Amino acid sequence: MVSTPTSVPKTWPAPPVSRAPPITTAVMAVSSVDMLCLNAVYPLVEGQILDFCEGKDAVLIVEEGQPNFIEQAIGHMLYKAGARVTLQGKGMLPMGGEYNGQVLVDALGLFLETHAPELLPVAKQAVNEPATPIPDISAKLPSRPPGFCTGCPERPIFAATKLVQEELGPHHISSDIGCHLFSIMPPFDIGATTMGYGLGPASAAALRNKDPKGKRSISFVGDGGFWHNGLTSSIGNAVFNKNDGVIVIVDNFYSSATGGQDILSSRADNPTKTTQNPIIDAVKGMGVNWVRQIDRTYDVTLMRDTMKEALASDAEGPKVIIASSECMLNKQRREKPLLARAAKDGKRVVKPRFGVDEDICTGDHACMRLSGCPSLSVKDTGDPLRDDPVASIDQSCVGCGNCGEVADAAVLCPSFWQAELVSNPTRGESRLARFAQRIITRLQARREARRIVFQ
Repeated sequence: MVSTPTSVPKTWPAPPVSRAPPITTAVMAVSSVDMLCLNAVYPLVEGQILDFCEGKDAVLIVEEGQPNFIEQAIGHMLYKAGARVTLQGKGMLPMGGEYNGQVLVDALGLFLETHAPELLPVAKQAVNEPATPIPDISAKLPSRPPGFCTGCPERPIFAATKLVQEELGPHHISSDIGCHLFSIMPPFDIGATTMGYGLGPASAAALRNKDPKGKRSISFVGDGGFWHNGLTSSIGNAVFNKNDGVIVIVDNFYSSATGGQDILSSRADNPTKTTQNPIIDAVKGMGVNWVRQIDRTYDVTLMRDTMKEALASDAEGPKVIIASSECMLNKQRREKPLLARAAKDGKRVVKPRFGVDEDICTGDHACMRLSGCPSLSVKDTGDPLRDDPVASIDQSCVGCGNCGEVADAAVLCPSFWQAELVSNPTRGESRLARFAQRIITRLQARREARRIVFQ
């Protein structure tokens, strides 16, 4: 909240609160306007808010989202207390959308212009020139729909699911809250329902096939949702009701969608929390008999075959697949500084690098339709005899290998290659690299000499 003073402008921070402990942030800057930043919005401390509003002409509440619960609650407090302060919020600020920098600047400018114009800079008080229009570049920029990160271990899970449906036909698929919900976006377009956090398998239980040999539902739940309430509401419910659907637990070691916080099954050592509690033990403890643990989700063939096995199994009760691989974002945050330090210290460091052979790539882009990795793009070869651009891998690649795994599982063109970038190589590796480079250079020169050149 920001407010206008009734007399001499005060300097941040505001006077100490007398009737309640303050819930304010640290000093961020010097301002002529009092500011109260709420770190907790429920319950609101009435005494603190009334003390803040006391002696002020107007208060602006910056509350993103709609309905404006906080604005209504504070307005009710001020009304009961008989306060005569003017409360502003929605109206000066938009009802919906993100409150970015420009939105806040415009709203604060309007607020001060209305209630305290003397606090505005002279250039704002008396404008002699029209405002510079901000160009609309939305039509020029390509759309960027939400999706999985580069190298995300959840991407191959849904590539495998797509291959299963191509072979066995469509199934009802229940999604859940978390990163894996991006499966509903292209290129996967997987997921018919999403009910709530940890409730993907619970919602799929309502669509049980009466025919035991008929198609089974497939549901997804993340490790965060699993520990939140999925263990009881989804797994326990499926066991109790003898539901025979397939449940895939997406285990990326963290509550990744909210910032990578540790959870019960995280592999990391946490000095203040208990981690390293295996999901498989909890699932079996709930009474699930058919359980499969996959420790490398990038193996698309194994993922596909395990899902097909679950869909065809005669075992009674739910079929649970625990697909485990570490969140690539957290893995990169942890490993990049270590690898950089090791290379700087002269230690041997190996990084995988993937690419596409332009001469083999057919240009049908099936690898992109099954993977959707942001590092996969297209490239024009300059060959007039080839209508379609070939696939290409840019420098954002993190070397997860999902593209090649998908191409292998889907029996696509074998155009992907893998190389290793070695920092501080051994003498033997350096000699071998020089010898290989000479051979490659001669072969490339011979090929170029035989290539037809178009002028």
